[in-house]
Amino acid sequence: MGIDFKSFVELAPAVSAARLPVLLRGRHGIGKSQVVYQLAANAGLPVVERRASQMSEGDLIGLPSIEGNRTSFNPPDWFKEACEEAVVLFLDEIDRATLEVRQGIFELCDSRKINGHYLHEDTIIFAAINGGEHGEQYQVSEFDPAELDRWSVWDIEPTVEDWLAWGKENVDPLVWDYINNNREHLEHKGDIEPNKRYPSRRSWKRLNDVLVGADLMKEASPAMFQIANSFVGFEAAVSFNDYAVNYERVVTVEQLLNGERKEALAAMSMNEHLAMIEKIEAEEVCKEEMSAEHIGALAEYFVTLPSESAMKLWTVISTAGQQINVINFHSANGGQVGSYLSKVLGA
Repeated sequence: MGIDFKSFVELAPAVSAARLPVLLRGRHGIGKSQVVYQLAANAGLPVVERRASQMSEGDLIGLPSIEGNRTSFNPPDWFKEACEEAVVLFLDEIDRATLEVRQGIFELCDSRKINGHYLHEDTIIFAAINGGEHGEQYQVSEFDPAELDRWSVWDIEPTVEDWLAWGKENVDPLVWDYINNNREHLEHKGDIEPNKRYPSRRSWKRLNDVLVGADLMKEASPAMFQIANSFVGFEAAVSFNDYAVNYERVVTVEQLLNGERKEALAAMSMNEHLAMIEKIEAEEVCKEEMSAEHIGALAEYFVTLPSESAMKLWTVISTAGQQINVINFHSANGGQVGSYLSKVLGA
């Protein structure tokens, strides 16, 4: 059973507080590295990252020197830093590393030391791999039981909501709205055909950055399609380009609250209404006291919604933490909201 990022971010610090190593397992491109850096930022610690797949035994244990009639190993700079200062030590791609490197990491996770050099008491260890349930899709090695027993193991299965919560600050509104309305294209979860390009959470971010940097996000174009195809594959690129062509039909939260685009709102499908409510929640407009005009427009929209969508919008408003909005909304437009809510609940 997997865990989403929201829950992982809440629970993983309990393991780190005990100074035990944390292993994230999951598909490529889902944001495992990103969440490690987020946890490090939350803890106020710098990250020392190493790709175990690129390390030799000497890169891990260091090089020897002769002092008198004895030989000792000098730790490499990154490990010395983790011994002298409190850091998040992030070891990526361990299941692609050589056996010798993994044996050294075995000691590091078991005893917090290598060759007699101990980690700083406040250094935290994280690692990420593609193994576990999805391991057969990757060129990785399996962990034996003793090796795996050294880790607190978390199988990461992020939700679309995880990506949308992160994406509202990190991608263009066109990309955010597209994923919100076309969630099946966020990432590929089925069988993988060799050499076929599939979308991932990482590839959407990279596509976003390229299109924004090249000033190609304003409207659909052959260039947008070709670049999208190179990052997310043909099917997702076609869908994304079609969405960009019709993006002017998309209603913004600001337009809804200003009482605009009523015909477009009325023409929405159930899924489009649910996506609209996701945008209202993501933009956190209900967390501040809303004007009478905005409450009125939101109420007018509410009474046109199918029951499932109406209840979702009611939940967004009532759990946002602004009781005055709930009171005003319930009585808005001559009590229409209260009447419609009673009708929905009665049904």
